[in-house]
Amino acid sequence: MKAVSIIGYKKTGKTTLAVNLASELNSRGLRVAAAKFTHHAFDRAETDTAKLAEVCSAVMGLSENQTQVVWNAKRYLPDLLPLVSADVLIVEGGKSLGWLPRVLLLRSPGEADELGRDLALATYGDIGAPGLHSVSDVSELADIVLAKGFALPGLDCGACGLENCQALAERMVAGMGEGLRCKASHGGLRISVGGATLGMNPFVASIMRGSIMGMLSQLKGYAPGVSVHIDMD
Repeated sequence: MKAVSIIGYKKTGKTTLAVNLASELNSRGLRVAAAKFTHHAFDRAETDTAKLAEVCSAVMGLSENQTQVVWNAKRYLPDLLPLVSADVLIVEGGKSLGWLPRVLLLRSPGEADELGRDLALATYGDIGAPGLHSVSDVSELADIVLAKGFALPGLDCGACGLENCQALAERMVAGMGEGLRCKASHGGLRISVGGATLGMNPFVASIMRGSIMGMLSQLKGYAPGVSVHIDMD
């Protein structure tokens, strides 16, 4: 999944850009999912789902055209990705997400440092910043996202040899990721749920892989040294 976050302060046009970028990607035949970070509650007071949420740990809403789930607890974005099936993920907000590259919307060039220039693929709009690629055309921005967008698992396991996922993401954005690899996403065991790969640190992956191979070795038809594919419905 290609992914990018759109970062900027209030009233800088984050939602407008997210919608326009999603529309451009849709026009290219790609499936687009979006995630929005907000400081406000999502449910309006006095609605039926709000009343249910007061006494339930989770509320599910289903209609002919839409489905929603409201949890009365914090969830983290990587935990929700298996619920969506998309080619591109657009995140509005999420300044603290160091495992995603970002597009900056600036009110002044100096804001680039505040908003994380080391993770920035580009700035968008009339105001740019020294040292960063500046874009004002949404089609050009879509090209950049498809060429350079990514999502690391956010485990901060250090298996790649760097301190955390943000350090790896910064290297990748700067084009210095050659020879570095996220081993939590590309280890000897790969598990995906709903098309989204689950990140596992190498220690956990090694235990799971050894356990599975140990059980398979007792079955007729198993041959060591060949790839194994398991489907679960």
